[in-house]
Amino acid sequence: MTAPEPDPPVVLVVDDLDANIRLLDAVLSPRGYRVLTASSGEAGLEVLVREDVDVVLLDILMPGIDGYEVCRRIRADERTAFLPVVMITASGAQEKVLAIEAGADDFLSKPFDHQELLARVRSLLRVKRYHDTIEAQAAELAGWNAELESRVSSQVEELERVGRLRRFLSPQVAELVMTAGEDTVAEGHRREITVVFADLRGFTPFAETAEPEEVWAVLREYHAAIGDLVTRYDATLERFTGDGVMLFFNDPVPVDDAPARAVRLAVAMRARAQELSEGWRSRGHDLALGVGIAQGYATMGRIGFEGRVDYAAIGTVTNVAARLCDTAEPWQVLVTQRVRSAVEGIAVTRPLGELPLRGLSRPVSAFDVVGLDAARVTP
Repeated sequence: MTAPEPDPPVVLVVDDLDANIRLLDAVLSPRGYRVLTASSGEAGLEVLVREDVDVVLLDILMPGIDGYEVCRRIRADERTAFLPVVMITASGAQEKVLAIEAGADDFLSKPFDHQELLARVRSLLRVKRYHDTIEAQAAELAGWNAELESRVSSQVEELERVGRLRRFLSPQVAELVMTAGEDTVAEGHRREITVVFADLRGFTPFAETAEPEEVWAVLREYHAAIGDLVTRYDATLERFTGDGVMLFFNDPVPVDDAPARAVRLAVAMRARAQELSEGWRSRGHDLALGVGIAQGYATMGRIGFEGRVDYAAIGTVTNVAARLCDTAEPWQVLVTQRVRSAVEGIAVTRPLGELPLRGLSRPVSAFDVVGLDAARVTP
């Protein structure tokens, strides 16, 4: 496929003498130039408004506005400010000086040499092409910059949106919203999960007697420590309620080892809380962590109302984990038989027998997680 022929260069001839116009046309047209003509300065400026011109050949002495004024107006117009202008003069040095001062790029003396005319036009056309190329590249670069700015702005908005989501949702749920959309999260579904409940023993009497600022300081330390571990172990955080925290594994991101992750996280939470408790005791606060873990099926999805929603798990498994947490002594991690069976290879547990749990019709076989791996020396 052959490339289309380029448009011929356009030369505007502005002269009040018809003989001069015919002469210039006779020199330029046979060489492939498209020649436009105007018999006055005003007419020449009108042509420039409606036509794309590459070079102007401009006579100086004309009725109405002269060539100097036409040249000045060409330079004053942003659209034609860099348009090459050759002024045609019949006399000497003074007119040439005035032509340059008016903004002319070149000049010819009458009578002009045909070859000189063609050479000057060709030279200015090269300049015009360079200028057009630079303008086109500048426009293209501006377009790229605008597109880049738009993309960066969109990405910044997206990151800010993710940041806002992550402040109110668990990282897994926030990521799911960003990649799959809110509708995916809104759809209720049934999933087997491992639920972890934890709260601080002694928090209620502490909150009743301590100043609000001190309660706030303790909670900030506690939430920061737990939140760091929740993120590190890829747990889905459902909610913080004062000193209580509920989280779960295997939804919305499926994992193969949900019970093991839950137990490892619980042991890490206990160790971190024990470190914090040393500082709390030095300030007169007797606080300890209790944890309950259960595994089972729940209905997962979005609950709430317009403008405020949470991602939640509904089912007996959440109640069992919560009641085990309530029953746990200070620093105990209590798990169900099902969780204990799933973590036999990594955890040392101590059987506690059948425990009656508030709100449940039947007792639950419970185990206390003594520790992991190295703690296996415990009988």
